[in-house]
Amino acid sequence: MTTPPLPPVDTLIVVDVQSAFVTGDGAVPDAARLVDRTAALLARARAAGALVVHLQNDGPPGAEDEPHTPGWELHHPVVPGPAEAVVRKPHDDGFQETGLGDLLAGHGTRAVAVCGVMSEMCVQATARTALARGHRVVVPYDAHATQDCPAVPGVADAVPAAVVSRVAAYALGSDAEVTAPAAAVSFTAPPGPPAPGGAVAGSTA
Repeated sequence: MTTPPLPPVDTLIVVDVQSAFVTGDGAVPDAARLVDRTAALLARARAAGALVVHLQNDGPPGAEDEPHTPGWELHHPVVPGPAEAVVRKPHDDGFQETGLGDLLAGHGTRAVAVCGVMSEMCVQATARTALARGHRVVVPYDAHATQDCPAVPGVADAVPAAVVSRVAAYALGSDAEVTAPAAAVSFTAPPGPPAPGGAVAGSTA
């Protein structure tokens, strides 16, 4: 059965698709699928004039994503321009102590698609805050990933990465859209910043 297209979103947030997490020994399981899906989302978002935000995690010293190390580098090339930005972040939540909230507000963002790694950490935390800020949030089920959750002897068995990802998305609650594939996500340009009085610039409301 074909999944019907979703109403378009105006902003794509690509969370921590950095070399350490999608290449080499530290890559998430099925990293090739994640890279393929996020690349397709990027291409469609750019073609539609949507806002594209690459979140880039700044890991602590010695971490695989320590700033300015090979693992920290973004995997997907960034296309410079007013509708594409890189936001570096020190926490799981892409909004915490960054300019992401102001960036989205400046473009009049209403709806976001969130993809990337890790599902139960940075993807979920960023999506949750986007919901709290009143955005419509789409988390395509095949465009985020994580690592297997290891077993803890005497406490719990190992949990496969695919299960961790699914539970992380569903934990966002019924307000998030988490059951559509990346192929069902379409894009449009954001409406622009709010005009005085609360109306969206260029709107007829």
